[in-house]
Amino acid sequence: MNVIFRVVGMSKQSFHQKLRRQSAVTKQSDGLLDQIREIRIVHPQMSSRLMYKKIQPDHLGRDRFEAYCFKQGFKVKVRRAFHKTTNSLGTTRFPNLAHGLKVTGVNQVWTSDITFYRIGERFYYLTFILDLYSRLVVGYSAAQTMRTTDTTLPALKMALKNRRFSPGLIFHSDGGGQYYDNKWKKLTQEGELKNSMSETVYENAHAERLNGTLKNDYIIPYGPENYPDLIKMTKRAVLAYNHDRPHSSIGNVCPSEFEKKTR
Repeated sequence: MNVIFRVVGMSKQSFHQKLRRQSAVTKQSDGLLDQIREIRIVHPQMSSRLMYKKIQPDHLGRDRFEAYCFKQGFKVKVRRAFHKTTNSLGTTRFPNLAHGLKVTGVNQVWTSDITFYRIGERFYYLTFILDLYSRLVVGYSAAQTMRTTDTTLPALKMALKNRRFSPGLIFHSDGGGQYYDNKWKKLTQEGELKNSMSETVYENAHAERLNGTLKNDYIIPYGPENYPDLIKMTKRAVLAYNHDRPHSSIGNVCPSEFEKKTR
């Protein structure tokens, strides 16, 4: 053995120290599996990069952590689906009040969009309202129809009930009729909100991205089998997103924690 150590240019002591370090790293990495599995139960589609930010392991850098996740079978599968949920024909658009605006605090701009969810041959409709500054979901609904009374109104009523804000808060959306219906305009006027609309999907990108995250990363993997399930899983997804998912744009903390820090 001494001959071998001389050939590889390493002392016996250094060799055994290296073995012990490798063994310690292996044990620590294996210990990560339980944490990763627990995270994926709550966040079924959370990327390895986000999990790294959440766990912050001492013994692995980001790239090695991601490689370890891939090796263990935790690579995220991308889902793509297309179904139009916006009908803006015949509506008058509000001006885009959010374009170029610098948001400096919570309850300055809320943004929203509607997305579909399919169970069997039936389509349902999910509405989420996002605080643009903190990235907190402040209101949501899961509906059986695309009617304003089932989609945007319940979501906004939830947000109005749970948030305290000054008059003039901007509510930004796409050009869907659910954001221009007379009942909608009445409620926003009562709440002293300023309606704002995008001309293109790129001007409502935060809401679009939120819809994709909540639907593809949470609700689809949760697997609701009927409408009551969908209501429960939507609430579960929002809770996970608001209170346990780190967000890079707000310092890699979850939205609720970020709001606490900025009060």
